[in-house]
Amino acid sequence: MGGGGNMSAMTTKNEQMKNPLERVPSSKPPFTLGDVKKAIPPHCFQRSLIRSFSYLIQDLILVSIFYYIATNYIHLLASPLTYLAWTTYWIAQGCVCTGIWVIGHECGHHGFSDYQWVDDTVGLILHSALLTPYFAWKHSHRRHHANTGSLENDEVYIPRLKSKLRWYYKYLNNPLGRVFVLAFTLTFAWPLYLIFNISGKKYDRFACHYDPYSPIYSNRERLQIYISDAGVIAVTYLLYRVTLTQGLAWVLCIYGVPLLIVNGFIVLITLLHHTHASLPHYDSSEWDYLRGALATVDRDYGVLNKVFHNVTDTHVLHHIFSYISHYHAMEATKAIKPLLGEYYKFDDTPILKAMWRDTKECIFVEKDKDKGVYWYKNKL
Repeated sequence: MGGGGNMSAMTTKNEQMKNPLERVPSSKPPFTLGDVKKAIPPHCFQRSLIRSFSYLIQDLILVSIFYYIATNYIHLLASPLTYLAWTTYWIAQGCVCTGIWVIGHECGHHGFSDYQWVDDTVGLILHSALLTPYFAWKHSHRRHHANTGSLENDEVYIPRLKSKLRWYYKYLNNPLGRVFVLAFTLTFAWPLYLIFNISGKKYDRFACHYDPYSPIYSNRERLQIYISDAGVIAVTYLLYRVTLTQGLAWVLCIYGVPLLIVNGFIVLITLLHHTHASLPHYDSSEWDYLRGALATVDRDYGVLNKVFHNVTDTHVLHHIFSYISHYHAMEATKAIKPLLGEYYKFDDTPILKAMWRDTKECIFVEKDKDKGVYWYKNKL
């Protein structure tokens, strides 16, 4: 995450000329977590309540403007223009609301302010408004950060071994199959993950983000899961009441379609951060926190980097120090890149091309010659 600018502007010509699929080192790095922290200017670890709220208010103003235009002017347009106007509204509102979701995500990492109660209150409101169970996802996401890149213990985006592939994969490993998989994933993967833990860590019993007694959570976390559920239920009830007065079509156009776009971006951004042929995964004999955190990739979404508060192009830093506020993350990323060297991965491949390439090349993982180190393959 970060406060402004485009990561591609920070890359050198040599970086841009590198093969984006060239593997990063999988051996223990010659630097420590402490070395990385020392490379970051101390002020980057400081959180400002006022500055954080300024970004949130900016996003809320944009949401309000788009809402006002959609509800007051689109219906006045002639028929062909109406379709174009609604499409523009859905994309614009969906992108800005994704930025709001990212701020809620930052609250979950205690990166919004110095006050935990402020972060949790703001995060609960923002995520509930987007039908995300704030505390439930905060706790599972924290475990993901604590175990990134671990085949046994990561919480999400755990690649399959070739021997564990389901029977239907061979029928989907073609252009038409990939179109279907991508469409299904971007549309349904987020709610399916929250409800059924699809693509999540395998537990010995049913796991659900809405269940306070899910195996995902400890006893001390269960009360907060109830609070998350209450937030989502409250917003769902509000949507029900609005539907009764405004109609289902109005709610779908104003809220439903932008929410689908938010859900799609959540999946796309996180999928591409953790799915790349150059990145290793580790079993318990090799995994450690720093190597796992480095097994992620920064991407370039162009102008959307800023709209998404740079969650897209400062993700490596975010996995090392997740509590750094987004408006410091660009500076912090620039500071650690010389130290990380070849251990830092940035891929400026256009996102649609990268999405197609990585879903094609990253089907399962296999050990290479390295003990305990696994790499993505696509030879069924």
